[in-house]
Amino acid sequence: MDVYKSDKIRNVALFGHGGSGKTTLTEAMAFLSGITTRMGNVTDGNTISDYDKEEQKRKFSISTSVVPVEWNKTKINILDTPGYFDFVGEVEEAAGAADAAVIVVSGKDGVQVGTEKAWNRCEEKGLPRIIYLTEMDNADVNYTAIIENLHDLYGTKVAPFQVPIRDNGKLTGFADVVSQKAVMFGDKGKTSEGEIPGDIAGDVEGYRDSLLESVAETSEEFMEKYFGGEEFTDAEIEEALAANISDGSIIPVCIGSPVNLQGVNILLDEIVRYFPAPSARKISGTNTKTNEPFEADYDPSKEKTAYVWKTISDPFIGKYSLIKVCSGTLSTDDTMYDVQKENEERLGKLYVIRGNKPQEVPQLCAGDIGAVGKLGDVTTGDTLASKACPVEYPKTELSVPYTYERYRAVNKGDEDKIAQALSRLAVEDLTFKTVIDSANHQSLLYAIGDQQIEVIKSKLKDRYKVDIELSEPKVAFRETIRKKSDVEGKYKKQTGGHGQYGHVKMRFEPSGDMTKPYEFAIEVVGGAVPKNYYPAVEKGLMECVLSGPVAAYPVVGVKATLYDGSYHPVDSSEQAFKTATHLAFKEGFMKADPILLEPIINLKVTVKDQFTGDVMGDLNKRRGRVLGMNPDHKGNTIIEADVPQTEIYGYSTVLRSMTGGSGDFSFEFARYEQAPADVQAKQIAARADQVNQGEE
Repeated sequence: MDVYKSDKIRNVALFGHGGSGKTTLTEAMAFLSGITTRMGNVTDGNTISDYDKEEQKRKFSISTSVVPVEWNKTKINILDTPGYFDFVGEVEEAAGAADAAVIVVSGKDGVQVGTEKAWNRCEEKGLPRIIYLTEMDNADVNYTAIIENLHDLYGTKVAPFQVPIRDNGKLTGFADVVSQKAVMFGDKGKTSEGEIPGDIAGDVEGYRDSLLESVAETSEEFMEKYFGGEEFTDAEIEEALAANISDGSIIPVCIGSPVNLQGVNILLDEIVRYFPAPSARKISGTNTKTNEPFEADYDPSKEKTAYVWKTISDPFIGKYSLIKVCSGTLSTDDTMYDVQKENEERLGKLYVIRGNKPQEVPQLCAGDIGAVGKLGDVTTGDTLASKACPVEYPKTELSVPYTYERYRAVNKGDEDKIAQALSRLAVEDLTFKTVIDSANHQSLLYAIGDQQIEVIKSKLKDRYKVDIELSEPKVAFRETIRKKSDVEGKYKKQTGGHGQYGHVKMRFEPSGDMTKPYEFAIEVVGGAVPKNYYPAVEKGLMECVLSGPVAAYPVVGVKATLYDGSYHPVDSSEQAFKTATHLAFKEGFMKADPILLEPIINLKVTVKDQFTGDVMGDLNKRRGRVLGMNPDHKGNTIIEADVPQTEIYGYSTVLRSMTGGSGDFSFEFARYEQAPADVQAKQIAARADQVNQGEE
């Protein structure tokens, strides 16, 4: 592939609901631009984008793929993103690398939750966008209803550029609102001009009048011309529309059927015509040496800098760092400085990647997207710059995972292999993490949703030949007491030689501090227990609070006071006093009205207003206490509630089911509270074996 300058580059992300046709559109673009000789399809698992075995097996995209195509002497870097919500991290990374977006909407299904999420993401990133309606060859598509829905949601800045033309229900072309000409579809993406049918001529004229009003508003000169009844030239309209689309004041709606190659070439034309080149966008970082801002703005004349926006770590093709050049021009064998790791890295060869096929290039100019292989410790989010000008760019903010499962090795001895494999997978996907919960002796896998966890499990088996089993995690309960007790513990054992003797009298009571396992006080007088045995008593306490006598959970909030005891000048030992403390603790704890404490989380749920009642009802079933409801002024309500952690397992799936996938949630630990009697009884019964064995 040729080296392209910034003004001849377009970086375009494809967003949309799962199954709306993003990968099929990518495939059609690849075919029409000549980089493939036949169109693959998702069902057969032979598309450029979905090259991973998991994608081919599941028939949907899991990772963002880069497919650069050449069209009208312009390089278009297409970023084909997943539509399923579990893989939102891939979408967020692509949004950080793109300069514009095509929101793909199924004409058959209309506006869906994924459409709205894609729109919101473009709004957050300030991305110019085109809405592209696919599956328009379906006779049941109601184009007018979709446009009305889009207008209801986003206003009149959503502007139809193309109105479908049908003959007996069959899609034969479209009326071009801008040029007021009919474009008729032929074979393999070919088109011809025709006449706009009378039944849609009125609609086309109405859409064009609205469009020309927007054009007029771009300058005073155009406004005067418009009100003076003068016609705009084609060049004036194109220039004004490009400005309006770039600043987001106009969102074109285009149509087609990628599977039939209808309208895709026109979409490519409009991407080149209307979307901004990287050089028209802004990007700035910070020079970490001077702490001053560095306005990169994809300027080829400035210092070389690049941002690593994604990492591919494939067992077959190796590790590639996908970069976007923010300034300057990168060349083969350049030496760059990893600002985060503070290491110098020699780039070696530069590549552009089509799906999983790297193609070597000598240079990558400012604004271009490419890849570098085997970059040592470089990870996603790192900035590459020169050591003399160490610029750091802000990292893309990724969604935090809140869905979690416990995992274990199916085969004993695979634990290290699993840890290494998960570490490799985490290089590619930053939205999952592993947590070692030492308190409950379990390993946890956190992800965006259950589907992502299933994909990780499957990749472990297929790629790395290790198998894990998933189960519901144990929740970290705690044990404490509510009353006082006064007990003694005596350990006396006589053997052939020296015996064992330790004797303590202790009081146990609530300390009032649930952040600490225990407080230890000494009130011994007269040397009843020699000072050299005090550490042994405290060590015994330290061991006891690790696993309480009620349900073998860690103990918190206990004050233990040693006030008396006795010793034997020959038989007493540290071990004997430790054992005596164990006996005293168990008896004293059980006599002081022991209870179980359950962890309470603070849950925040963001849902559309119409789902508020359903979510509230579900939270009540989960023993939740609603603390407040606040509008976010975007048609959503943020519900805040305190919920026991035991009740939150599987919440991601339930919330998506209730809200059609539009609801989001987050949580954080709040505090411990006394568990209800039935919950305590269930926990005690479930952990009876651990209590009897004295171990977890």
